[in-house]
Amino acid sequence: MKRSLLSLLILFSVPCFADQNAITDTGEEVILKDDGTWGYRSGKSSNSASTTGKIKTNSKEFSKPGSSTFLIKSNKNDTAVWIDPKKWTFKKSDPTKATEYKLRLKEKSLYGMMITEEIELPLKTISNAALTNAQRAAPNAKIIKREYRKVNGIKVLYQEITGTIQKVSFTYISYNFSNKSGSTQLVTYTANNLVNKYRPEIFKLLNGLVTQ
Repeated sequence: MKRSLLSLLILFSVPCFADQNAITDTGEEVILKDDGTWGYRSGKSSNSASTTGKIKTNSKEFSKPGSSTFLIKSNKNDTAVWIDPKKWTFKKSDPTKATEYKLRLKEKSLYGMMITEEIELPLKTISNAALTNAQRAAPNAKIIKREYRKVNGIKVLYQEITGTIQKVSFTYISYNFSNKSGSTQLVTYTANNLVNKYRPEIFKLLNGLVTQ
């Protein structure tokens, strides 16, 4: 993937926590204040069909693959992710940013992020806010699939978002998790034409999500 395309994908991937805005399950916009409290603000409610309706639960239980032997731990909350060090590289981001770790499948065009926050949020709120942020960079961005899953004993919200920026079509696939220690988005992203090629590696990474 060319550097320019990677830059576009990163532009889209502004964390849903970056400006501390969120959308509730009923479509109301809220502001997450520095002290951890909530504040409602006026504005139009989300009318996206992708963020309404009941979310199904996948009956299958998911677990980390045996090849994932290196544990990356968050310093903001109690989440962590097991990765295959033979396939993935990672680096820690600026501690002032919500994206705590950036990952890449070695010499391939598949990228990842571990976005962490100390604030506990409803999973639907994380999902809806991620879509709202996506639509700022790609107005046609939409959720094409989301479901609850049980991964290594924890409940996560699986989500796929697709969109187009400057005629480049892309897909973001993520696990979203939250508990009393905070919230985490484990996100993978690549161009649409590469998604099916990389799906096995995407799920090996995502299924490494655990709590410490």
